[in-house]
Amino acid sequence: MYMLKFILLTVLFCTSTFIGILISKRYSNRVQILKDLKNALNMFEVKINFSFETIPEIFNEIANKFDGTIAKIFSNTVKYINEDNLLAGEAWEKSVEVNSYNLKKEDINCIKTLGKLLGRTDIEGQVSQIELVSNFLEKQINEATESKNKNEKMYQKLGAIIGLIIVIVLI
Repeated sequence: MYMLKFILLTVLFCTSTFIGILISKRYSNRVQILKDLKNALNMFEVKINFSFETIPEIFNEIANKFDGTIAKIFSNTVKYINEDNLLAGEAWEKSVEVNSYNLKKEDINCIKTLGKLLGRTDIEGQVSQIELVSNFLEKQINEATESKNKNEKMYQKLGAIIGLIIVIVLI
């Protein structure tokens, strides 16, 4: 009987700790997604300036160089352009909306603004919009890093403490 109780209490403690770790991972994931997106946009800016490739070709290249959320955003944009016959801007906005895991609403809104001029203006207009979004992303990365540093360890410890409290109450 005591062995079963010990096992259940251990499982409760481990589960609570694991939940705390999962919540804390959202903060580091957000920082990584924003950094990767900034790098992808820099790559897009260079490609748009110095190559004569179309937006879908550039987005396919970017999707192949990244993984996770960034790859999905760029590859889904190409898919929406080709299969759903959406304009590049509309496809970008739809793809960002669908693949916005771990991002805040202000991140999503900023990233979606790139779609307003995507494929609709000349190269200089698109480059200036990319630079504008990149500057905003830099601010968001700094804010996300501060938030990560502040909250990541707190949620990890909070999960363990709550688990410990549950175990103590149930003993």
